[in-house]
Amino acid sequence: MKDITWTLKGGAVLGPAPFIIAGIVNVTPDSFYDGGRHEGAEAGIAHGLELARQGAHILDVGGESTRPYADPVSAAEETARVVPVIRELAAADTGCVLSVDTFKAEVAAAALDAGALILNDVSAFAFDPGLLDVIAQYRPGYVLMHSLGRPETMQDAPKYGDVVEDILAFFEEKLEILDKAGLPRDRITLDPGIGFGKRLEHNLEILRHIDRFMALGLPVYMGLSNKRLWQDLLGLDVGERQNATQAATSVLAAKGVPIHRVHEVKLARQTLTIVHELA
Repeated sequence: MKDITWTLKGGAVLGPAPFIIAGIVNVTPDSFYDGGRHEGAEAGIAHGLELARQGAHILDVGGESTRPYADPVSAAEETARVVPVIRELAAADTGCVLSVDTFKAEVAAAALDAGALILNDVSAFAFDPGLLDVIAQYRPGYVLMHSLGRPETMQDAPKYGDVVEDILAFFEEKLEILDKAGLPRDRITLDPGIGFGKRLEHNLEILRHIDRFMALGLPVYMGLSNKRLWQDLLGLDVGERQNATQAATSVLAAKGVPIHRVHEVKLARQTLTIVHELA
């Protein structure tokens, strides 16, 4: 495992480190795994502080579920959910970097003003025409993710010619746009979007060939924590997927994936430490 550095908003640098863990802070009532468990600013802040104690490097705060068929949330409601949490966590001196999980320009700008240094965007700036302007203005750390359509419809019979080649072409096209917008390459990570407009066979093909995405020269940001593919592959209900998540995380880390977005930070820290020591 090679050390990774990631340049963020304002020129802040995360790393060098052998791996980076992004802890998921869902302040939503309907996220697929922990919806409602940390709803509200007080609960979200407490959860973020706990993930920081467990060893997260990033706290990724989201105020709208992007699970398949999730109902949309207004920008005003999403902002009201995430900004107080980001502001308080940024002021808490946890040592963690704050990230906002949104595809809305208004929410992204408010969160970046409140202390977030990373924008985690499931839309690849396709859902809100103003988001690319926010990216160009703030120049945050940026997670460029592939999704085949919006959450409301992305699982309606997704089809690819070759899923790996199709996503590689997608990334190359989007990276060219970001270059023209003035976002430096060292601020970008690539997320192939496990479960976002993909069937089981698509997800597995991506994970088998994850090295193809590394060939683009940017770090891979992996989000597979407790997702539906573990039910499709192993028959596991939503509360039974932690072991599958850790097994896959260890394999991908050994292959060179450096950034992992997870629900169980403590377990991921153990897994990635073992891989670092043995790989």
